[in-house]
Amino acid sequence: MNLGKWGLFLCGTLFGSAGIRILASKDAKNVYTKCTAAALRAKDVIVDQATVLQENCEDIYEEAKSINEARYQAEAAEEDEVFQEEAVAE
Repeated sequence: MNLGKWGLFLCGTLFGSAGIRILASKDAKNVYTKCTAAALRAKDVIVDQATVLQENCEDIYEEAKSINEARYQAEAAEEDEVFQEEAVAE
């Protein structure tokens, strides 16, 4: 039983050493570089889309403010008209 554990340990060490060599190889570094470049391109696309979304939200907000302002002015004009009619009636 003890020999089996040592065998597993040695196999794990060999596979670990081979894994480190594979991960440090030139081909692996090329893959890492391409993946990093793709991630940077994706980040640029996301930032551009977020900027467009933010601009659209600002436009919507400003339009909503102007709609409410027009509504408040219309309500104020109606109140003034009612007040003037009541003043004339008295």
